[in-house]
Amino acid sequence: MSVPPMNRRQFMQKSAVTGAAVAAAGAVGTGTAEAADPGPEKAPRTWSFSILGTTDLHSHVFDWDYYKDAAYSDKAGNSVGVARVATLIKQQREAKGEHRVLLVDAGDIIQGTSLAYYFARVDPITGTDGKRGPQHPMAVAMNHMRYDAAALGNHEFNYGIDVLRRFESQCRFPLLGANALDAKTLRPAFRPYTVKRICVPGAPDIKVGILGLTNPGIALWDKDNVSGKMVFPGLVEQAKKYVPRLRALGCDVVFLTDHSGLDGSSSYGDALPYTENASNLVAEQVPGIDAILVGHTHVEVPSYTVKNAETGEEVLLSEPYCWGYRLSVFDFELELHHGQWKVTSKKAQTLNPKDVAEDPEITRLLTADHDLVVKYVNTAVGTCTEDLSAAESCWKDVPIMDFIHKVQMDTVKAGLSAADAALPLISVAAPFSRTADIPKGSVTIKDIAGLYIYDNTLYGKKLTGAQLKAYLEYAAKYYHQVPAGTKVDTATLTNANNFWDYMYDTAAGVSYEIDIAQAEGSRIKNLTYKGAPVADDQVFVVAVNNYRANGGSGYPHIASAPNAYSSTNEIRQLMIDYVTAKKTLDPADFAAVDWKLTQAGTPVF
Repeated sequence: MSVPPMNRRQFMQKSAVTGAAVAAAGAVGTGTAEAADPGPEKAPRTWSFSILGTTDLHSHVFDWDYYKDAAYSDKAGNSVGVARVATLIKQQREAKGEHRVLLVDAGDIIQGTSLAYYFARVDPITGTDGKRGPQHPMAVAMNHMRYDAAALGNHEFNYGIDVLRRFESQCRFPLLGANALDAKTLRPAFRPYTVKRICVPGAPDIKVGILGLTNPGIALWDKDNVSGKMVFPGLVEQAKKYVPRLRALGCDVVFLTDHSGLDGSSSYGDALPYTENASNLVAEQVPGIDAILVGHTHVEVPSYTVKNAETGEEVLLSEPYCWGYRLSVFDFELELHHGQWKVTSKKAQTLNPKDVAEDPEITRLLTADHDLVVKYVNTAVGTCTEDLSAAESCWKDVPIMDFIHKVQMDTVKAGLSAADAALPLISVAAPFSRTADIPKGSVTIKDIAGLYIYDNTLYGKKLTGAQLKAYLEYAAKYYHQVPAGTKVDTATLTNANNFWDYMYDTAAGVSYEIDIAQAEGSRIKNLTYKGAPVADDQVFVVAVNNYRANGGSGYPHIASAPNAYSSTNEIRQLMIDYVTAKKTLDPADFAAVDWKLTQAGTPVF
């Protein structure tokens, strides 16, 4: 706490007051005694506090890669897991004071690793056969770390509302979602906000309102789990409703935790009337916000400011990457004016936990759970006749991707009606991991899980030939245009238009070429089915994951296409079941070159 020196203006004001007092004393005949000097003005009381933020932890507790069964490593030297982040948080509390630090998360907590899957499906926290389920490791860790609040992420809904509600009941902090509403009553299905108090000795508490907002895309991505149960209006719309309410409650600081990115974009195009990555729009369009913890997009943004269009005030934003790579630190300074606290300074940064030790208490609490999952992922399910690598899957049709297509088509085919079974069947799937590898010899659960890292389920949708071509054209915008005669560099070929690997679908069951020398929209050439050109009105059943089938990544036609099949079984588990049943994974059973890249008709590879 500091008292600033008196400036010239304060000195002149003080002199004027003193002089007036002297003149008044003489006028009333009080003798020669001068009026007492009231002394220098007291400066406003100041105080500081911090809000620490994590996001997109995706059930990373320890610095461990379950798919590789080894300590996590990447080219950037990052570490993962809340166990290390907990040590940074402890350091911040020790340096600043326990009562001056709040801890908040921006969502995507209970999905993303084999640990998450184990406690959702193998030994579910909801219990089995009437028996009470275990504590979720993320609830145990976050309770130990003393979180004050967490926003709902879209992946919180992947395992269904029952699993989410059970996780919520295990947390000693609220899960916030001001735009997660009951579909029938349109009332909040979760707490919209919480108010925390920072105790200031000898002065009023600082009241901090924390508002949580989740992603409207849940309505698409987890349609099977939420349709008819919950609706998800826009972040801006709900912030306009709740920020004034927090101010009316007397909050001195309004802090938002948004499971929504910064750039105003939507991967689903206009499939929803609400923006996916809306944190910048919230900051710009909703007055009364001091700062926002940003999530969802898995990027590091240490500090970013947006000017509010109505007030001109700067809103401070920070996004701490994902998986526990970073910790965001928001530092606030306030002054007390006439009994009310005013923010005078705010700044943000991100801290890297890679050089600190894991918290020993989290290690003690959760090592047994971790060991269970390690044993599970190392369970052998069969053998493979040769090494299958995904290293070139983003520009070549490789056998490891055909494995996914094979399982998807076999599963959908078995579940079709007699009428739909007469239609041609194809499959679409994305290369989720370039590092995936199924080794020659023993195949374990982790080998397959490393190839299919998401908890997607399976659909069969009907598309016409014209719609299928439009679908593949949309996928082909993944490639940068490379004119004929220009050397193709795979290091710079992909991810045009911010179209990431998980968004790029390849197809099996039809043959086609992608001419990267052509402009977007005219790249799909020689699209055939069993050697014959695909007719515009020809109807196909397309095996596709639920994320894409419900509109994820904005592919045309697929979300509105008629359903021919759907299942609640995860595609990854179907792949595990396939290997378990056959005992041997042999690419001779499924490998085929259905697509290839060309430049003006000449094959690239």
